[in-house]
Amino acid sequence: MITLGIECTAHTLSVGISKNERILSNAIDTYSGGKEGLIPRKLADHHANIFAKILQQSLEDAKTSMEKVDLIAFSQGPGIGAPLSLGISGAKFLASYYGKEIIGVNHPYAHAEIGKHCAKMKDPLVVYLSGGNSQLLVQEGEFYHVLGETLDIGIGNLFDSFARSIKLEKANGAELSKLAEGGKYTELPYTVKGMNLVFSGLQTAAEKAAQKHNKKDAAYSLMETAFAMTCEITERALFLTQKKEILVCGGVAQNRRLQEMLKAMCEEDNVRFGVAPDEYNRDNGAMIAYAGWLLYRKYGPMKIENCIPVTSYRIDRMKEIFG
Repeated sequence: MITLGIECTAHTLSVGISKNERILSNAIDTYSGGKEGLIPRKLADHHANIFAKILQQSLEDAKTSMEKVDLIAFSQGPGIGAPLSLGISGAKFLASYYGKEIIGVNHPYAHAEIGKHCAKMKDPLVVYLSGGNSQLLVQEGEFYHVLGETLDIGIGNLFDSFARSIKLEKANGAELSKLAEGGKYTELPYTVKGMNLVFSGLQTAAEKAAQKHNKKDAAYSLMETAFAMTCEITERALFLTQKKEILVCGGVAQNRRLQEMLKAMCEEDNVRFGVAPDEYNRDNGAMIAYAGWLLYRKYGPMKIENCIPVTSYRIDRMKEIFG
């Protein structure tokens, strides 16, 4: 079965194609908001301008055509309203025009499932870290349960917001990580509540530290503290669940220092550590195609009238939609 997946939740417009569990293509284009951040209307305009190009590129890379596609999958949420709506409108048009079945995919679910697939894991404790969220997930039957999460902002937003506050040209976690290399640690607030995280106080303190100390030290301290907090709640969840595998996924999972810290923790606790290649941890259409195929096999297609954006679509709400 050939599935075409459309990712459109935020700054990335991506079209991926899979044939059952095998990924055939993954065309990606990301809008950089620079110092001004992510303006919803500009994100939607970017996606509209490149939609046809990215679709064609993905089809060519997969050596297929729309006529041969069986299923259209799309990110249904969570996400930013304007780009999310644009991507879903594109998916509905393609499904209607070419007479294809369609299905909506929860974005975090796609991250977790493509991560499990790439790392060859069956039942891990999932550490999902993205721009908009930070969650500890475990699968219960067909669906995921949230053990712990951020109580305010996602770890990716923490890094992006701090990067903008110190006026980095490219205000994102990757650039902040480069700046942090070789920095020295400055004490910052460390707030863990059970298996939940609080980042806003850390951000405020780091911004103040950047004014008193050099920016490199502030960036290093911010990232080290945020990752240490993440490792603590992960280990607490590991002991609670007695899982034998830990998977980290989502955009922030690409960070090598975070991977290093989690891997060291896993070695100490004698559990297996897993992470997908960067291409499948950043927002991408291939994960939507793969997850859409998984959901279609279990639940069949979605009615076109139910293909609407759900900006606050939590992963633990999937049972309401598919159950």
